[in-house]
Amino acid sequence: MKKSIPRLCAALAASLILSGLVGCAPLLVSGAFVGGTLVATDRRTSGAQLEDEGIEFRAAARLRETFGERVHININSYNRQVLVTGEVPTEQDKATAEQIVSKVENIKSVLNELAVLGNSTVTARSSDTLVTARVKSALVNDKEIYSNAFKIVTERGTVYIMGRVTKREADLATNLVRSVSGVQKVVRVIELISEDELKRLVPEPAPAVEMKATPVMSGSGQPVMSGSPK
Repeated sequence: MKKSIPRLCAALAASLILSGLVGCAPLLVSGAFVGGTLVATDRRTSGAQLEDEGIEFRAAARLRETFGERVHININSYNRQVLVTGEVPTEQDKATAEQIVSKVENIKSVLNELAVLGNSTVTARSSDTLVTARVKSALVNDKEIYSNAFKIVTERGTVYIMGRVTKREADLATNLVRSVSGVQKVVRVIELISEDELKRLVPEPAPAVEMKATPVMSGSGQPVMSGSPK
């Protein structure tokens, strides 16, 4: 029984990690993990993160009231910039969806990326989920990119990059994402900030304390090396 506990913990950890990579669902509301680790590393204020969650919730609710379950629409908001993706049956539905979202309180802008198509299949959405996972993994593994500064959304092979980043960071991320298997197109939905603003948002890490060895006498009178701050 003792041997099964580590396996259970590992499975639980894996499921929690993968839950953050789950792709689009009809009228998905995907907000920030407020109250957890992501708040500390997110470049939005905690108030902005809560506002983005509220925007996503309100927009999804209003779209559901109008369309019910006959459409597949995803809402993602980052610092009040709203991305609308998915599929609707007609051009009129696309225009109506944009009008509904644009009337939600406190929105700065809306990017309507809805396609006039039949709803995507489970297989297509699973493929998008896999692409999102690959992109996030690539961002995490790249030492030049601060992965938590980006929010990734994938729809029909198109990867949308959201976040508050410098032009340098945006270019690095765009080039990296383009090289990921399964990515057909990259669209940037970002808020550009200056390098000076980035320095204010992300303070320089404290310098590491160098250790030097100092002799400590043992009970037998023999010197024993011990580390201490230099």
